[in-house]
Amino acid sequence: MVTGSNTGDFGIIPAMKTPIPVTLPPRDERDPGLLSVEQAQQQIHGLLTPVTAIQDIALHEAFGRILAQDLSAPINVPPYANSAMDGYALCGSDIPASGSIPLSLVGTSWAGKPFTGRVNTGQCVRIMTGAKIPEGTDTIVMQEQAQRLEQQITISSGHQTGQHVRHPGEDIRQGSVLLPQGKKIGAAEWGLLASQGIAQLPVYQRLRVAFFSTGDELRPVGEPLQDGQIYDSNRYTLTGMLLQAGVELIDLGVIADELTAIENAMHSAAKCAEVIITTGGVSVGDADYVKQVLQQLGQVNFWRIAMKPGKPLALGKIGPALFFGLPGNPVSVMATFYQFVLPALRAMSGETARQPLVLKAVARARIKKVPGRTDFQRGVLTSDNGKLFVDTTGIQASHVLSGMSRANCFIVLPRDCGNIEAGAEVEVQPFSEFL
Repeated sequence: MVTGSNTGDFGIIPAMKTPIPVTLPPRDERDPGLLSVEQAQQQIHGLLTPVTAIQDIALHEAFGRILAQDLSAPINVPPYANSAMDGYALCGSDIPASGSIPLSLVGTSWAGKPFTGRVNTGQCVRIMTGAKIPEGTDTIVMQEQAQRLEQQITISSGHQTGQHVRHPGEDIRQGSVLLPQGKKIGAAEWGLLASQGIAQLPVYQRLRVAFFSTGDELRPVGEPLQDGQIYDSNRYTLTGMLLQAGVELIDLGVIADELTAIENAMHSAAKCAEVIITTGGVSVGDADYVKQVLQQLGQVNFWRIAMKPGKPLALGKIGPALFFGLPGNPVSVMATFYQFVLPALRAMSGETARQPLVLKAVARARIKKVPGRTDFQRGVLTSDNGKLFVDTTGIQASHVLSGMSRANCFIVLPRDCGNIEAGAEVEVQPFSEFL
């Protein structure tokens, strides 16, 4: 990762015999040149081009894919009336108004092996959960609510005609929209499709995302570190987030801080992907060559965003490919990816837009905050007697990746607010939103 140098020349102040008292103004990071988080999100949305290519795939390959058209239900679910309980199937007209009556047991209906005869008045059939309701019956009495003696049972009053019966189409009616276009196939959707016997389905082609890290200080995992070097963690973090996003990954590795190498990587990425993501090299340091290359190759805006962590961000097009240049610090990579890149990838993949879940929680302790930028602090969200509470993970510096590992949410603090006192209510964004 590459971070720019922000050192300046302060000069030398001559020593004075009597110190002059200085009153410093409250620290404030307001800068009219910074884009708000919302403005950045809106501008990104205006650059998106969703994929249109469609492919038919087998059901067993469909997890995580996006439906390219509405799917209608070919059958009712359940397909036939069946029992919701282990018990006895009988005719509701046999239920006594008071007292109890005996019924003759004439057979058994198993799940997958239904009773094939007709049940008459005064008779019943032993039935298992999920088994088909025999002809002539419309009611189930639970096994623990009947007394059995050999081939006869006794039931009492108090039962309702039609109880414990699942009716055809009760879950899904044949011909109805089973799943809409733009729906992502998760575990529930996968099972739903299987319950309809759907073996093939149309999905959008996976979005191809090429990515690489920049920085001469980065070394691959497994190699010894030399003086001034660090391991390349950003590429692993980015890979994990992209896998969760369900895109096709094109990992171009670590590119040296050298103009020709970065230019060649950009050319290669633009040829094979719809989206390009880099980490590092978009700040203001002398070795931040990504910015220089992009100004030559593409239509790229270099933004300073009023958010913390993650102030620098590059966005634009290199040929037809959408480009995101993320900061180099690891927490900044994750924060900017979740707030800007992930919503863009979802929209470009054809997934139906969804509003992010934001909850209210009580701060357990004081939270430090400087006005001027929207702050995405790392937090631990817990519940106590039905009320949500949140703590920070400690040090909030953008290089402290361990804080992201301990956290389960962002504490979202508005741009203009200052310190948050213990007991105040704050907004939190659960990490489950990004899965």
